[in-house]
Amino acid sequence: MGFLNFTQSTPTSTSSTPPTAPTREQRALCWTARDQFFACLDKNNILDPLKNSKESKSFCSSEDASFQKECRGSWVEHFKKRRVMEHNREAMLKRLQEEGASSMGGVPSPAGEGIVRQ
Repeated sequence: MGFLNFTQSTPTSTSSTPPTAPTREQRALCWTARDQFFACLDKNNILDPLKNSKESKSFCSSEDASFQKECRGSWVEHFKKRRVMEHNREAMLKRLQEEGASSMGGVPSPAGEGIVRQ
């Protein structure tokens, strides 16, 4: 057998169906649950629900349960990580402004949120 053996296939399960994309209504429910969970975290001064899971579960268990129920697991993890990333990004931008950095007009923001203009 060679390193890249293209002739041998791995067995696939025919009983499982491929995942389907969530509907508009399902996404709206997910985003609402996410917003409620994040509002609870904000109210209790919890930035990172992954690192501070004990506090997160203590103060926001019902909101987290709803978030977990309404959103796919990969989405939940993504949103929790993104929350911290966006907070760090905003803090860095604020610090740069305080240090006197100027905006480079017409340069797209790193998050792909369009063009930053003054």
